Amino acid sequence: MNKLAKKKVLVCGGAGFLGSHLCEKLLSIGHEVICVDNYYSSNGSNISKIIGNKNFQFIKHDILDPININVDQIYNLACPASPIHYQRDPIYTMKVNVIGIFNLLKLAKLNKAKIFQASTSEVYGDPDIHPQTESYWGHVNPIGIRSCYDEGKRAVETILFDSFRQEQTQIKIARIFNTYGPGMHLNDGRVISNFILQALTDEDITIYGQGIQTRSFCYVDDMINAFINLMETDDSFQGPINIGNPFEIKIIEIAKIILEKVGSKSKLVFKELPLDDPLQRCPDIKLAKSFLDWEPLISLDEGIERTIEYFKEFI
Repeated sequence: MNKLAKKKVLVCGGAGFLGSHLCEKLLSIGHEVICVDNYYSSNGSNISKIIGNKNFQFIKHDILDPININVDQIYNLACPASPIHYQRDPIYTMKVNVIGIFNLLKLAKLNKAKIFQASTSEVYGDPDIHPQTESYWGHVNPIGIRSCYDEGKRAVETILFDSFRQEQTQIKIARIFNTYGPGMHLNDGRVISNFILQALTDEDITIYGQGIQTRSFCYVDDMINAFINLMETDDSFQGPINIGNPFEIKIIEIAKIILEKVGSKSKLVFKELPLDDPLQRCPDIKLAKSFLDWEPLISLDEGIERTIEYFKEFI
């Protein structure tokens, strides 16, 4: 990726998994980065190697409270993203989404800044169509245990588009599908991190349902490149746009791949499928291919090997 004109960029949720990778990438292409995080579902370890960078600033702050700084671009990744974290305090999760975006929109208006929103494939719920296209409105339970996240992100998309139509705010919305790689929270309850940790410690591999539900997994470096490509598009395009890997695989197959790569003695254990857990999740990325000239480059095989090496550091 070529270096871009230097900008002052705010990354909210910048100490998290995706946020920290985004901060690193923005610094590498010449931007000044201000990272805001309250460490609700992260800590300083992910940004430890960039703390000393002269173009990097960290501010411990919760976006439920307004913030007033001079910036050119705003990336909003501030929201707990795994069920373990967002279900811990569902009211807080909804507040972070809704109140947080209102505060960031005020900041964007003040600075005439472009704002990027990390939305999610969860806006599609348990989908009736497959793969999911951006034109699909979703099949979401509004009162379930996952609703604070699903409906929170859907509300953010609504607010952003109303702000675009009413106030001409420059918005960019990415619907993120499952992402993995180094820097994942060790105890976030997600499929790949769970399986790798269990395999490395020879614990039973926990599979919910029969493992026939499918997911598509995008390596973090590919995801971050898409974020920056989207932010740099002109004002005629707002999104939403699916960002993910269209290669679909059964959960049980992921477990077998990880067991083989680790050489683990772990056994597969099957438990009841959680409520509202979607049976299929796979992005249609035709729009990303045509409009962003983007598609994932890192294979699942290579990505899992890199992620296993990262997790070995903690065992």
